[in-house]
Amino acid sequence: MASQKPPRLGFSLPPLADEGDATSITSFVEIQKELAKRQPQLNAYLIVLQGSNVGAMIKVDGPELTLGRSSQATVRIEDDGVSRRHARILRLGDQVMIEDLNSANGTIVNGEKSNRQVLKDGDKIRIGSTTILKFTYHDNLDESFQQQMYEAAIRDGLTKAYNKKFLLDRLETEFAYAKRHKTPLALIMYDLDHFKKLNDTFGHIAGDLALQTVSRITLQLIRAEDIFARYGGEEFSILCRGVSGAAAGTLAERVRASISGTHMDWQGTRLPVSASMGVAALPEVNAGSGLELIGAADGALYESKRSGRNRVTICLPGNTTPG
Repeated sequence: MASQKPPRLGFSLPPLADEGDATSITSFVEIQKELAKRQPQLNAYLIVLQGSNVGAMIKVDGPELTLGRSSQATVRIEDDGVSRRHARILRLGDQVMIEDLNSANGTIVNGEKSNRQVLKDGDKIRIGSTTILKFTYHDNLDESFQQQMYEAAIRDGLTKAYNKKFLLDRLETEFAYAKRHKTPLALIMYDLDHFKKLNDTFGHIAGDLALQTVSRITLQLIRAEDIFARYGGEEFSILCRGVSGAAAGTLAERVRASISGTHMDWQGTRLPVSASMGVAALPEVNAGSGLELIGAADGALYESKRSGRNRVTICLPGNTTPG
């Protein structure tokens, strides 16, 4: 029977010396050094445990990272009680430190108010009313896995639009911000006309194609900061910060025209796809919550359907009645 070859190590060792110098085989210390080189590089991260964008993973990849409500903050956090420049994360050699920037409500680390301290793996940081961050170290593989898990949690698998939960979380945050700062906030709700008939006539695969195409069209027309989500079934929404009702109506019309004007081919037949749109916006609409803003936009959407479909309706200023 042939003798088995010894298993190969994942790295090369220096060759043996002459018989008289056999004790010069690579030392255990050198082997440890070689293994250390092959250890994954650990990076520092903040993971959102509670608040807007739960699951988001923020890499601490510079000498300084600022947290706050300001548009100039590295990590922008829209939460009641968060100051414009609330705190900062500092890299000091191998250590990572958090420093409060004289915020109004303080920075809480592991349940205790802190002005400045070194962070340890697993530390919990609370800022504002609801936001909790976890400080941790991960290698690149962990980062990739965490990002995939986060995307799976906030995206619709078919269309790649955000899902309803993500939209509702962001809507409450954006609504509170708009009310506090008296800035515009617009919501567009729309769904595909006669979608059940399309599914029944051409099959669900054709229906999926229509949904995916509508998603792609919409993503090409909106701004990077707009939130595009699949609200459910064939219904979609676009949340636009700093946009008036009239401007949102213009965007909705562009999306509507692009959908109805796109040739969606299914086995040599053009799919009959169009969309009815409803728009509601602050401060024109008298809404007391994000859900009331959805109700106003939905009311406008159903007015579009009642009036013949494939059109845009904007909710009247001052109330929640479409017009």
